[in-house]
Amino acid sequence: MVEEGADWLDVGAESTRPGHQSVTSEEEWRRLQPVLKDLALHCPIPISVDTYKPEIAARALECGVSGINDVWGALHHKEMLQVVSDANCIYFWMHNRDSRPLGNGLAELLQETRSGIERCLSAGIARERLVIDPGIGFAKDTHQNLSALRILPHYTKLGQSVLLGVSRKRFIGEILSADVSDRLEGNLAIAAYAIMEGVEYLRVHDVKATVRVCRMLEAVQDKEDDGQQNGP
Repeated sequence: MVEEGADWLDVGAESTRPGHQSVTSEEEWRRLQPVLKDLALHCPIPISVDTYKPEIAARALECGVSGINDVWGALHHKEMLQVVSDANCIYFWMHNRDSRPLGNGLAELLQETRSGIERCLSAGIARERLVIDPGIGFAKDTHQNLSALRILPHYTKLGQSVLLGVSRKRFIGEILSADVSDRLEGNLAIAAYAIMEGVEYLRVHDVKATVRVCRMLEAVQDKEDDGQQNGP
């Protein structure tokens, strides 16, 4: 991933796939510790840890990781906000909820994200260290995932950097009738759309292909390249 152009490496020891089995903190740390110990010595890019447990986050931060990726946005463990604030690290806050909303869910997504931002800032997390994620695939059906993607222009205007994680997710497979190993085109289409709408972080599996898409878009959008600001 580093060789293919990744800017961050996200490491997790508990699955969040549909139907996954949760693990204890002890088991999560048993899986995570030896990997982090080695990566901290040899990884040339920042590392984030995917966990919603404050005790795991605190241990990971002691190992030198640069960020915490919390798929519950401190909804289940409010102590997470203090751990992150004290460490002054990057906090990837993701929208999630215990049940799917009715309708397209857009009102809930925007309001709950605004509330999450306020809670993070109130806990002392610096605005420039907070990244928000609409939580595609979490407590959302295919229709709601697509609705959330359509309002990315509004989501990126909430005042925070935005991360999007859609890589290989089930709704792409449903739309394309494609197995999990055959969703690259869907991943890249959304990645291109997201970048054009102002998303700054993409959480992906197919690093090389996604980096190439991003570089091509950056080249096309570089108005200074030909010295023209307003077209021909």
